[in-house]
Amino acid sequence: MHLFAGPFNLVKSGKKTIEIRIYDAKRRKVKVGDTIIFEELSPSGRTVKCRVVGLSIFKSFRDLFIAFDKSKFGHPKSITLAEQLGRMHSIYTKKEEAKDGVLGIHIKLA
Repeated sequence: MHLFAGPFNLVKSGKKTIEIRIYDAKRRKVKVGDTIIFEELSPSGRTVKCRVVGLSIFKSFRDLFIAFDKSKFGHPKSITLAEQLGRMHSIYTKKEEAKDGVLGIHIKLA
C-alpha cells in the first residue's frame, strides 16, 4: 500500500498504529495476521513492513475517528474531528465512503 511521506514516517516510527482506507473489494481481502508493505509515495521508494493485528469496519470516517484516540492515527491531540474528516475527504470522496464504508487496519511494525 502507498502512503504520503508524513503518514509513512508516522508508521515507520510506530506512532501511527491504525491505517485508514475505504473498505473496497481490495481491502476486504485484508485479514488479521497478514503482512502489509507500505511504500512511501516519493522517489525514495522507502518501505516499511507491518503486521495486521486487528480490523475495524465502520460506515463512516466520523464513526471510526470517534471510536479511537487521535494518537492511533498519528494525529496531534489538538486536531479537531472536522480537520480529521477534511483530511480523509481530500483523499477519498464522500461517495466512496458512503458506498463501501471505511476500514481501520490496526498495524504493528514487523
